[in-house]
Amino acid sequence: MQLFKSLAGLLTKWLMQQPEDTNRPLCDFERIRHELKPCDVVLVEGKSRVSNVIKQITQSPWSHAMLYIGRLHDIEDDRIRQTVKESYDGSPDDQLIIESELGFGTVVHPLSRYEGEHLRICRPNGLNYSDSQQVIHYAVSRLGLDYNVRHILDLARFFFPYSIMPRRWRSSLFQHSPGDETKTVCSSMIAEAFSFIHFPILPLVKMNGESGVQLFQRNPKLCTPSDFDYSPYFQIIKYPFLDYTHHSDYKLLPWHGHGALEGKEGDLYITPDEVKELQQIGLNSGSGSENLDNKNTLN
Repeated sequence: MQLFKSLAGLLTKWLMQQPEDTNRPLCDFERIRHELKPCDVVLVEGKSRVSNVIKQITQSPWSHAMLYIGRLHDIEDDRIRQTVKESYDGSPDDQLIIESELGFGTVVHPLSRYEGEHLRICRPNGLNYSDSQQVIHYAVSRLGLDYNVRHILDLARFFFPYSIMPRRWRSSLFQHSPGDETKTVCSSMIAEAFSFIHFPILPLVKMNGESGVQLFQRNPKLCTPSDFDYSPYFQIIKYPFLDYTHHSDYKLLPWHGHGALEGKEGDLYITPDEVKELQQIGLNSGSGSENLDNKNTLN
């Protein structure tokens, strides 16, 4: 058993390792920090090995979801506030999130832990204060639970046709197993918290002859981080690192300069000179060239 724990610890450390050549931030952390309200869901585009696995499985750039609970004084219930305080030994003025993460389980962390990451705010539409406190209450009740690695594997298998898989490989997402209540994953924990107050994420909408329409909650175990981004019941709030809304024209963004692409950046991005070459090809091609704007500021 001790050998298994040691191997599991080494594997977890390897999966959570961040690459050295991380991309530059795509969002303005300071603006996001000031915009956040308790019960907002924050999505993260992770860079670790396990994040890349999750992104491949879910076919989405978002690999992680966490619930923002505000500062300690934002929590109304004294008992819940005390539970959070016992789980976090930082400053009472820190902005806090609850997350389920490989290697940590379900824990309280400071929001500042994700400074420099690509983040997105998903805000539940019309959620009243009382219900938001209930969502936070539920999330706090899950503190201490282990991270359910088996759930990620089950979710991956769920994307394969059921009929072609051997029975022993089939997903246990809809089966109850001893110990299930002691493990969770990030998006499922948050989905359960919103299901607790009957707030929709991606419900099934069915026509009902008697009442017209009936909603069915989606199985929280099937929830992925991108579901909060896709849900029509959540408002999406973005703060790009360079926000052109402060300029009179997005073309005034600083596209020009003497900076150089490094390493893998050259595979993903193009230089101003390469942009000019593409524009010249477009101008020289016969189709639709008359519709191109020769005043493009990149020239």
